[in-house]
Amino acid sequence: MNPDDLLAELDPEQREVALALRGPVRVLAGAGTGKTRAITHRIAYGVASGVYTPTEVLAVTFTTRAAGEMRSRLRALGAPGVQARTFHAAALRQVRYFWPKVYGGDAPILTESKLPLVGRAAKGVAVSTNRGVLRDLASEIEWAKVSNVRPEDYLSKASKLQRTVSDLEPSAVAAVYDAYEMHKSAEGRMDMEDVLLLAAAILSEDERTAAMVRGQYKHLVVDEYQDVNPIQQTLLGLWLGGSEQLCVVGDPAQTIYSFAGARADYLLDFTKRYPQATQVELVRNYRSSPQIVATANALLDGAQTRSVKLQAVGAPGPDVGWHRHADEVAEADAVVEQIQHLRGVGIRFGDMAVLFRINAQSEHLEEALSQADIPYTVRGAARFFERQEVRQAIALLRGQVRGGVPAQASLGEQVAEALSSIGWSPKAPEARGQVRDRWESLQALLDLAVAFAAQGAELGLEGFLAELDRRTTEQHAPSADSVTLATIHTAKGLEWEAVFVVGVQEGSLPITYAQDPTAVEEERRLLYVGLTRAKRHLSVSWAAARAPGQPARRRHSRFIANLIPGELVPASTVSGKKTSTKKRSRKVTNCRVCNVVLADAKQRNRGRCDDCPVPYDEELFERLRSWRLQRATEDEVPAYVVFSDATLEALAEVAPLTKEALLEISGVGPAKVERYGQDVLQILAEAATSAT
Repeated sequence: MNPDDLLAELDPEQREVALALRGPVRVLAGAGTGKTRAITHRIAYGVASGVYTPTEVLAVTFTTRAAGEMRSRLRALGAPGVQARTFHAAALRQVRYFWPKVYGGDAPILTESKLPLVGRAAKGVAVSTNRGVLRDLASEIEWAKVSNVRPEDYLSKASKLQRTVSDLEPSAVAAVYDAYEMHKSAEGRMDMEDVLLLAAAILSEDERTAAMVRGQYKHLVVDEYQDVNPIQQTLLGLWLGGSEQLCVVGDPAQTIYSFAGARADYLLDFTKRYPQATQVELVRNYRSSPQIVATANALLDGAQTRSVKLQAVGAPGPDVGWHRHADEVAEADAVVEQIQHLRGVGIRFGDMAVLFRINAQSEHLEEALSQADIPYTVRGAARFFERQEVRQAIALLRGQVRGGVPAQASLGEQVAEALSSIGWSPKAPEARGQVRDRWESLQALLDLAVAFAAQGAELGLEGFLAELDRRTTEQHAPSADSVTLATIHTAKGLEWEAVFVVGVQEGSLPITYAQDPTAVEEERRLLYVGLTRAKRHLSVSWAAARAPGQPARRRHSRFIANLIPGELVPASTVSGKKTSTKKRSRKVTNCRVCNVVLADAKQRNRGRCDDCPVPYDEELFERLRSWRLQRATEDEVPAYVVFSDATLEALAEVAPLTKEALLEISGVGPAKVERYGQDVLQILAEAATSAT
């Protein structure tokens, strides 16, 4: 491409980045400021102007998605020969190529998962092999290795930094770490952290190999530099070998992986290592409305984090919404109403996301979205009822029902006792990680039981299991056009037209185990990342209680104390329409024909016993079912995604003739009325005409 054409596409600060072809260069790039555009144009401009040979440039980042996007952009800009890889991919390539030349034989085999090896190591030193504990141990071993902490040094280092892993003593963790390394070595394997360590070892020990690598890659670019950990920084230094042809790009305000070893000080102290470095700040935010940008800036005012102050360049949008709710159920219902309104004014479900601190917070949202017939996808985790600990708990409760022992305690007490046998306790674990996530999921299940009993249900444990069956079966299949549910950590690097950040209360953001100022500051940055995912619509909410009927003891997060308007209005849609405060409706629990209590989930959804006479027009039901099969085939989806049998039965019984009446049918929401309403109403109208 013409070099001048490349520069013409950039704003003044991005252009400054592109023109800084010789390193060292540090770019502080705020959220939504076009950092990938700036660095890819810099590389392409260097190639087009003859300063760079494409094969001598290596761009590294942290995810395969980001690396793939960088390669695509470079191809489009006329620089297809440039290598864009993750740290691990670049290092693995070098290890596999140079290992036989330096050490002889094949490189160790890359293990896909640490868990089997960690499990054997833990068993060998008499440490719990609970899956949650093993995952936390694997994460801690990863932290130790990327931080250059050896097994023999772990105890002193972990004690100094107050590292915690489940309820284990640091000495026990050190023993597992040491045993893990021995097992791995004996089996001729390497893990992902070893890939970096071995690449660094090869370059350190063999000068000829190091010279070959430095001759191959003469210009290095590092994206998301605030996420670099010590071993990655060491490897980067070995790749450079004293050269200063380095460009780093990052945002200290988006450092949210310190617990995994990320060190923002490499970015912040860059100019101390390279006093002559070119410095550029990207401040023009192209993603978010001025209202969202102002909120994000205000969140960081007075914070310890040093970052750029964003400048909005887009058109004004709606005010940021700030909403207090009585409990998490009410919060989820209000979010769903706002989603329905936004869909009604033309925003796709796929352009909306609901973000939260931990995965366990998704349950009420999943239920509310299911009842509203809104498709959703949980990013980076299984849906609530598919999570291992939830399935294990439900299986345990089923065993109690099959045992047939009369219950002497309340439903909540029964469930709490059962969950205690698989690791739940009244007090939450203080440590982060899988053990804490598991506890949160089990606590959410207990909250459901307490809420179910408080609603006056007299069905006991069997009825509660039927309610769980209903919730499980009503979860929608993933859809291309679906609302995203995600933790803020998994949302980093993504963006949506509308974002709902929920659960912004003390104890959740900041999370309870963030005790020291450094940990609390990272929680503030996490919220900053969440807010800056939104383009035009942003809603921030919190719940005064965890579940309906509990005391309203929660306070909004300290981070938003100075951001909330003086007088809060009820959660509202963008149009200003007040959100309904009615409680989420429960399914019918008595047969409409004989009035017998229905404990089976399918019967409750249908509203009648299997043995009772069919109350609907069977011929009409068959016509609807034939249409459903045809439509499902055309849309290439399972038939139940169109409508369930229970919904078809209700349609055949009630035979609604307007869209408003359709919405009164269980299983029919606004999205399905829009998608299928015309077809269904035509079938029902034809049936009514033929009947007369």
